[in-house]
Amino acid sequence: MALTDFDCSELDLNNKSILITGGTGSFGTMLLNRLLADYKPRRVIIFARGEYNHFVTQNSLPEEHRKRVRFFIGDVRDRDRLKMALRGVNLVIHAAAQKQVPLAEYNPFECIRTNVIGAENIVQASIEAGVEKVVALSTDKAVNPINLYGASKLASDKIFVAANALASGTGTRFSVVRYGNVLGSRGSVIPFFKDLIKNGATELPVTDERMTRFWVTLEQAVSFTLSCANVMRGGEIFVPKIPSMRLPDLIEAMAPGMPTKHVGIRPGEKLHEIMITEHNAPNTVDYGDRYIIEPEWNFWDRDSFADEGHPAMPEGFEYSSDKNDTWLSVEELRDILKTLSSDG
Repeated sequence: MALTDFDCSELDLNNKSILITGGTGSFGTMLLNRLLADYKPRRVIIFARGEYNHFVTQNSLPEEHRKRVRFFIGDVRDRDRLKMALRGVNLVIHAAAQKQVPLAEYNPFECIRTNVIGAENIVQASIEAGVEKVVALSTDKAVNPINLYGASKLASDKIFVAANALASGTGTRFSVVRYGNVLGSRGSVIPFFKDLIKNGATELPVTDERMTRFWVTLEQAVSFTLSCANVMRGGEIFVPKIPSMRLPDLIEAMAPGMPTKHVGIRPGEKLHEIMITEHNAPNTVDYGDRYIIEPEWNFWDRDSFADEGHPAMPEGFEYSSDKNDTWLSVEELRDILKTLSSDG
């Protein structure tokens, strides 16, 4: 199963203003480079709280692109700062989040302030500023959550879906993009394994050999998000059709023949991930290269994808990493890893 990109060629962002929260992270910097390479935006606003990361991102840009980019130091917890940054913005991509599961458990108030209160601030500030579209990034861990990070992202998803009712009549629309683990992103297992191998490890830790995960590349995640911004109507949760991967296959691809050590599933971790539950099946339609979960509570006017002939999923449908139709093989994982290495 080769990884395929998502078509966002019909999205017109020329002369538009786009704001990216968490814009100095892995996703944000990849999105920024994509926007500058493929479109001619009026401006791209990088909204993040880390001064040093702003500095690094700014200095990574070619001189000809810098005039289109604004580096806005701010925190999604600060609604007034968001209001100032959102003036004249057409599209918001909300990528800011506290994502580390153990840190969220140890710092629950901070997780809630960023992931939940931050979502509320984005909603209210976007409506007040007259933003046209807001796309919020979610995670498979928001489905049937067993840790605070997942629960906070579930609450965030609910906030963004319901925001369409709050914004009814204003023209501002909100949707959610939900996908799985991003290959090679900061804090993911691939950089962790690479460091162990580089430092001479003779075995790699395996939580459970049965473990499966959904996987996307960073480029795919960016393309998928932009393509959803193109077709969104408000209230949808977009889920890409992406392959699953078995953890032992990843280890074999990275370090053929290397022994493994069973360490057990960590607190707050699942054996398999789910992106669409049986409960969501009645509201889910097949949209070709993705599934669209339409809002269960529809308190605002919107055109339904199901009413346009896109097939509804059958009763009992569930989209989980262990029951997926498509899988990445060891050879395909090796090819992807080579690509990640060439990208630095």
